[in-house]
Amino acid sequence: MGADAAGTTRAAGPARQTGSLEAASAFLRAAGLVIDAVTASRVTGHLQLSQEHHTPWGIVHGGVYTTAIESAASIGASSAVRDQGQVAVGLTNTTHFLRSLTAGRVDVEAVALSQGHTQQLWRVDITDESGRLIAHGEVRLQNVAGR
Repeated sequence: MGADAAGTTRAAGPARQTGSLEAASAFLRAAGLVIDAVTASRVTGHLQLSQEHHTPWGIVHGGVYTTAIESAASIGASSAVRDQGQVAVGLTNTTHFLRSLTAGRVDVEAVALSQGHTQQLWRVDITDESGRLIAHGEVRLQNVAGR
């Protein structure tokens, strides 16, 4: 991601404003991750969880957290290699579910742990409004030629 002359942060790939789900696939729009800030080594965002995200048992589906973790890491990692004409694609995503929720805002923070020439490793934490860790993940990504 980079900033234009007006200071608006833009996503790698198709131009779109940070936080916008307009250009995202239906799958990503349904997950609802809103990106708040992006640098080459850190991404922050949030989700507003509701019944739309529930399993049949009335709690948020783990796939929502896994999607947010993969997406935040991929956005940051791709931002880090954009100037080299590359994007980063996920190789592994290990997500740990620590607490269940039914609704509310959660914050997503992705931080680069290692950024090499061919691969990157990112840690992503999802916390609730009181700061409790809800889910934690690590994503290993491969840097590849841009598409």
